[in-house]
Amino acid sequence: MIFGKAINKYYLKNWYMFLAGIIALVIIDTIQLEIPGLLGSIVDGLDKGTIDMSGVIDVLKIVAVYVAIIMGGRFIWRMTIFSASRRFDYGLRNDMFAHAEKLSNEYYSEHKVGGLMAYFTNDLESVRRAVGPGMIMFVDAVYLGGLALYKMSFLDTTLTIYSAIPMLLIALTGSIIGKRMRNKFKEAQKAFEDLSDFTTESLSGISVVKAFVKERSEINEFLKSNNVARVKNLEYVKMQAKLQIIIRTFVSLIFVVILGYGGYLVHLTSTLPEAQQFSAGKLTEFYLLFSSLVWPMMALAMIINIRSRGKGSLQRIEQILNQKIDVKDDENIVHLDNIGGDIEFRNLTFRYPKTNVDVLKNLSFKIKQGETVGILGRTGSGKTSIVDLLLRIYNVDEGCVFIDNVDIMKLPIKQVRNSIGYVPQDGFLFSDSIKNNISLSFSKTDDLYSSVKKAAKLSDVHDNISEFTEGYDTVIGERGVTLSGGQRQRVAIARALIKNSPIMILDDSVSAVDTKTEETILANLKEVRNHKTTLIIAHRITTIKNADKIIIVDDGEIVDLGKHEELLTRSDFYKDMVERQKLEDEMGVE
Repeated sequence: MIFGKAINKYYLKNWYMFLAGIIALVIIDTIQLEIPGLLGSIVDGLDKGTIDMSGVIDVLKIVAVYVAIIMGGRFIWRMTIFSASRRFDYGLRNDMFAHAEKLSNEYYSEHKVGGLMAYFTNDLESVRRAVGPGMIMFVDAVYLGGLALYKMSFLDTTLTIYSAIPMLLIALTGSIIGKRMRNKFKEAQKAFEDLSDFTTESLSGISVVKAFVKERSEINEFLKSNNVARVKNLEYVKMQAKLQIIIRTFVSLIFVVILGYGGYLVHLTSTLPEAQQFSAGKLTEFYLLFSSLVWPMMALAMIINIRSRGKGSLQRIEQILNQKIDVKDDENIVHLDNIGGDIEFRNLTFRYPKTNVDVLKNLSFKIKQGETVGILGRTGSGKTSIVDLLLRIYNVDEGCVFIDNVDIMKLPIKQVRNSIGYVPQDGFLFSDSIKNNISLSFSKTDDLYSSVKKAAKLSDVHDNISEFTEGYDTVIGERGVTLSGGQRQRVAIARALIKNSPIMILDDSVSAVDTKTEETILANLKEVRNHKTTLIIAHRITTIKNADKIIIVDDGEIVDLGKHEELLTRSDFYKDMVERQKLEDEMGVE
């Protein structure tokens, strides 16, 4: 049983289930310790000839009733306590995922997704076991163990003391080894996290691995990582085995003491009056009581083991839950009834967190509602950084970015993102049907087939989808691996178009399609995006030459801004790019 800020609320939410389970557990523990007395009375009765077979059968009937009650009670505490621990697991996993969804890109740039999966699997399971089975073991260790010792002391105090001494040594040894086990478990979990991360990354990039014939190299690296995890787990298991051996050794010694000293007491007191005798029946009862005490002692070892793992895992989980959410709504947010699409950057300078380089420098420009604006620049010039700031992926200084004349830092993040249809560079798709990927911004219960089909036609991917056996219900692989690069981009464009948002951003989103397809998509965008703001980031001049204005960005600064014809006459940078691309096209044709 463990406690912590992340899980205490679930104890309060499920207190009635824990209470019912503990009551059932206490009742069956109490009844369980009545059985040794009954069996002891049979031994004494047979030894002294005061009981016949019918009497034995009557006592055994009572024992059978007790056993039936114990079985029913065990069913009750298993249903209540184990169910409550599953609720812990369910609730905590939801808390973790909800918090992880709110964490900024900065966090994920420092923590690999594959490694984080260990928190959602191994660590959560360790916490659940500490809460459910851990609580059962704790109650048994305290109540069953305490009541058994109490009953044993009434039979013979001296023998009880002799039996308790090794138990104190068990507790002392367990506390010392338990601290070491917790540290070893943390090391084992970290090794598993690294192994999980390596496996995820390697399998996600399997096509690259095969293309460069690096299978053997990856296998060798996996074997190294797996071996580290094996060694760390073996170190933990060895500590666990040592604790169990120590406990079993002490338990065996206690049995020897009971049988040896107890037998001596039976012989020594045989000539005393019956009330003062330590009879064979009492020795049997004492032996059975201590046998009942063996489980609490074993439970003590398991508690130390489970609690060490659970506490270590809870600390790791709380590292995620305590992670500060950097990008969040301002305390004094401004709600707009509708976002029109006016965008303004005012003297913006921006650098990514924990870096010393400004990726955007003193940017200032205005985009009016309904304009189609192209953003052009070399790779690494800062184009995507502009998009990140509009999507509120990162925080910016107040007074630098405005939407509809309202500071973006004052607008609700949800409203900002809902107002933007975004097509990322990589055209990321989920391992789901094409229909569900396109209709991502809507509920899966909505009947959107006609809207999905319309969006697919606008992005010129409908014919490709129709060629698939299952059409729009075709389930694509992870990250859309079963589609070509051009198909992925066009599905991603359809996903943005179906939102019909006041602002749409295409981040180099037609780079993988041919010129004819690009022209079709751009013509469709011009038709359906009338009176709506559209930002097109591109490398190819042909993609943006018909835009209302073109912003040229280089090294984080705006080099020039204007229409295609204007830039051709005054911008050497733009003319140079046009000439280069013409030359590339001519060479490509040849």
